[in-house]
This record gives sequence, structure tokens and C-alpha cells, in this order.
Amino acid sequence: MIKTVKTKPFDDQKPGTSGLRKKVPVFRQENYAENFIQSVFDCLEGFEGKTLVIGGDGRFLNREVIQIAIKMAAANGFGRVLVGECGILSTPAASHLIRKNAAFGGLVLSASHNPGGPNEDFGIKYNIGNGGPAPEKVTNAVFARSQVIDRYLIADAPDVDLDKQGKSKLGDMVVEVIDPVADYAALMEELFDFDAIRELFKSGFKMVFDAMYAVTGPYAHEIIEERLGAIPVTVRNGVPLPDFGGHHPDPNLVHARDLYEFMMSHEATDFGAASDGDGDRNLVIGRGMFVTPSDSLAVIAANAHLAPGYKDGIKGIARSMPTSAAADRVAEKLGIGIYETPTGWKFFGNLLDAEMATICGEESAGTGSSHVREKDGLWAVLMWLNILAVRRQSVAEIVREHWREYGRNYYSRHDYEGVDAKAAEALIESLRDRLAELPGTECGDLMITSADDFSYIDPVDGSTTRNQGIRINFEGGARVVFRLSGTGTSGATLRIYLERFEPDPGQHDIETQDALADLIDAAEMLTDLRACIDRDAPSVIT
Repeated sequence: MIKTVKTKPFDDQKPGTSGLRKKVPVFRQENYAENFIQSVFDCLEGFEGKTLVIGGDGRFLNREVIQIAIKMAAANGFGRVLVGECGILSTPAASHLIRKNAAFGGLVLSASHNPGGPNEDFGIKYNIGNGGPAPEKVTNAVFARSQVIDRYLIADAPDVDLDKQGKSKLGDMVVEVIDPVADYAALMEELFDFDAIRELFKSGFKMVFDAMYAVTGPYAHEIIEERLGAIPVTVRNGVPLPDFGGHHPDPNLVHARDLYEFMMSHEATDFGAASDGDGDRNLVIGRGMFVTPSDSLAVIAANAHLAPGYKDGIKGIARSMPTSAAADRVAEKLGIGIYETPTGWKFFGNLLDAEMATICGEESAGTGSSHVREKDGLWAVLMWLNILAVRRQSVAEIVREHWREYGRNYYSRHDYEGVDAKAAEALIESLRDRLAELPGTECGDLMITSADDFSYIDPVDGSTTRNQGIRINFEGGARVVFRLSGTGTSGATLRIYLERFEPDPGQHDIETQDALADLIDAAEMLTDLRACIDRDAPSVIT
């Protein structure tokens, strides 16, 4: 039986770049999750009898909201739901399932790399039929609907057994609980040379993969240990937990510090990697060598032809604006397109669908390709393993050889997390108001050559996205970028990106923060940073 439940709008259900993210107690308000899900369904057309994919990263509240979503899908007229066993689906695996099954779309339950638990973060986003995040025209429509919603539809039925694979009926809708790993693992076998990687492991090569008690644990156990033959202790923290073991599942040098220190020690393995809460981000570390996400994107693009799925070459590279220009020189040498987009994976979707780009990446540890329409942490790790298996060099040797050929972009991101939102917004607005007067200004020994607020015109559909970050460019090609992030749930995160190109890094191989010291000082001079946000130092430096 279908129930129509009366409800009333909430005033804070505007989806951001990565869907709706709030604290768990907010989602536990009566009708909160239901309102958002119904608002999504009310903004869609033509889904009657079609397939919907549902799954999440296993965080606290995952199972409860999946049950709600299944019953609401049945009440609203979907014909089939595919849901991962135990409610588990990594974000890239969900994207692949949508594409493989020609599904109408999918509900992905995650707050990405944010903490989980009874008082931590939860999120929902809708992915469209190409497997990628909903574009702004959809998320804006969802928000508008959420402001006037007065009812939702839900099936009055028992919960689905998520712990057992198989098919069942919920009214007229088929519910299929599936192996969350199998289809994704099969796709990886098509893309990468598993035989070569097996031989690499047989040769004595060792690695560590930190799943951070998050969703990629089951995927890494199956692919890296079972299918590729890595020793059983390769995957650490491989069981997804609702609170991620009390840790913050963000694969950066703060929250994956144990892995970093291990890889810098005399006990280090040949290769270290990690992924985040929902499996779309990655961390790559060689013995004694951390690889920045920007450099990783460039190395992957330059070597993608070594993997069977990319043996014919790549059609283009897309990177977010704050990501370093390291990939630009790879694209130039390969004679392919390079596209600079706003932050947010949805901006890559049109380029991938139009076959203008094959490899995409963001400095925030997201890398992926045309195989899905999301960034993919485990894909990036497997690509590195494929490159290592073919080239039989260390990570450090590969990266340094890349720098010798293409030059080095010294690059760092300074995050100021949980700062007062009004203070951070005032800092950005002050810079925005002064853009026209900044060129020609001296900041210490640096001279500003140009300054703007990045805008993007989509080359496929012509849409324009404005106010995506303040760019300050200096003589010699150095730059500083200021941007507010929308991925948190409390306060604001101010991100400052610093970059300097060195064409001959062999002659100037210095520590990154030292190489960027004058840019760090320039950022302070331009904004009176410490006084504005009342912080003495960044929360995270990557």
C-alpha cells in the first residue's frame, strides 16, 4: 500500500556541489530525508518502470535511509531498484552500475571524506543516467521543490533484507540486492593489465593500502589481494564501519599520517595508497616520495597508454582550475585538448560524454577517467600499479623522470577549516572588490600581472559558471588562488592554492614549502589573512 504523508518544507535543503550534506541529527529530524528524496523524484520525468541504483559508504544512518529510499522509489513508480549488499556501494561503483544497467539514475548516500557517526556527517546526492552527479539545473530544481513540498509518497512495507543477495518484490517494484564489488572489479580487469600486476607482486613487490575503515575495504580485498595476489596483510583497516573507526576518512597527510610516516620510514613498502569514505579520492605515496594529486594526474595522463584500456591514447585531459598546470604540459606534448573547469566532478561530465576528455583530475585527491562519471580512488591506485608493473621503476624514479621531461610545478594547498563563515566570505569579497587594482602591485619581490574571479563557459553546452575562485598571477608564471569550499558541514573552509613552475627541477630540487615561501607571504600581504580569520596557521597542508 502506498501512503501519502503530509510534510512541510525545511529551509536548509539546498544541495551543494556534492549533494545535500548535514549532520546526522539534522537528517534524523522527522521527514528530513524523505523531503529531499521526494523533492528529487518530483523533479524527474519519465522514470516510471525504470531502474534506480541505491547504495552508500556504510556510514552511520546509511541502512536506515536506504530503506526509506527503497520504499519511496516503489511508491513513486520505479520498476526496479539495484542496491548493494549491506547497503554498500562506493561512489564510482554506483556510477558504473548506473551506466552498465542503463539505469535512470541513482541515489548515493555519502558525505564523501567527512567523518561519520551519530553526531557527524551524512549526505545524499542524485546521479543522472550517465552515472555522474546531477547538474545545477537539476539541483536547483530540487532545492526549489524542497521549499514548497507538502507531501511525500512511501510504500507501507517491511524493510528489505540488505544482508542477503537476491531478488524480491516491493509492490510492483523488483528489489535486487547485489554483490557491490563484482561488476566494478570486472570493469577494472578490462582496463588494466592484471597479469602484469600479478607478476609484479610475484617478483617481491609489496604495497600497503589503507581503506580507512571506509567503503573501499571490500573492493581492495577482492581486487588487490584476491585477484592480483598481493599478500593478505596488504589492505589495512579494510572493514567499513559506521564511524570509520572514529577516524576522519580523508586520505591526506593529516588524516592518513600513519601511512605517510610508514612510507617515509626504513620499513616502507614499495608503494602506499589510501582512499576515502566513499571511495572516490586517493592518496599515492612511494617509498620516501609523496606524490601530489596534481603530479599524479600528470603522470597518469602521460603513462595511460601502458594500460590496455587506454592503449590507443587519450583524447584530452580535464582539470579543475585550482589544480596545478602540470597536466597542461602533458596535453601539449601529446597534442590533445586540456580543459580547465570549476571544482566539482559534474563539470567533467559533459567533456567525457562528448569524448573531448579521457582523464580528469582535481587537486583535492580526485582522479578518474571516462570509465565512469565520478572520480575513482581505487582506479587511480590500479593505474599506478599498472604503470609500475610495466616500467619496473620506483615511484620516485618515475616522478623525477617526469619532472626532468616536463618541468616541475611546486604546488601546495593550505586549508583553514572550520573558520567563521562571515569572516571568510568577507575576505573573498574584499579581494573580489580589488581585482581591477591588483595588477602591477608588488608583494615583496613578486609583481602581480593579472587577477580575476574564475568563470567557466562549458565548451559543450555553452553554460556559464561564475565566481569560482580568485586567481592572482605573478611574473614568471607563479600564482595564488583563494577559494571557499562547500564540502564541510560546519563553519567554512578557506583554501589557498600556491603554485610555481620550475622548468629545470634538477638544478633547484628544494622542499615545496620553501619553494613557495614568497607566495605564502604574498597571500598574507594581500588579505591580512591571520587577522581576518583569526588563525595562525593552516589546519591542513597538502
